[in-house]
Amino acid sequence: MGLINANVELRNPRKPELEPVHVDALVDSGSVHLCIPEHIRIQMKLNEIDKKEVTLADGSRKLVSYVGPIELRFKNRIGFAGALVMGDQALLGAIPMEDMDLVIIPKTRTLGVNPNSPNIATSIAK
Repeated sequence: MGLINANVELRNPRKPELEPVHVDALVDSGSVHLCIPEHIRIQMKLNEIDKKEVTLADGSRKLVSYVGPIELRFKNRIGFAGALVMGDQALLGAIPMEDMDLVIIPKTRTLGVNPNSPNIATSIAK
């Protein structure tokens, strides 16, 4: 399908006086978490909450910082997530996408709100 990127706004809800950070995030439904690079963590003044051991695409394992909370905004959707601090580009994985009821639109290679619920995010809670 190719690479999909989306402009996502990130905020630190613990420091509302900080300006939001706009990132061109790689969208990957095969990934699980939100990931941000170190320079974004610094800009947002996010403290490490924990460490997580992650398995990378090549099968290797790496210990990375876990930070948060982070408020995410995309179109008319808002969500909250923790983030792994790694890589050189923000990555939007399946958990935050599901939380905000976002879908990948293969035909246009874009991220969009769920067309079945365009005005408000829906979720399954059973």
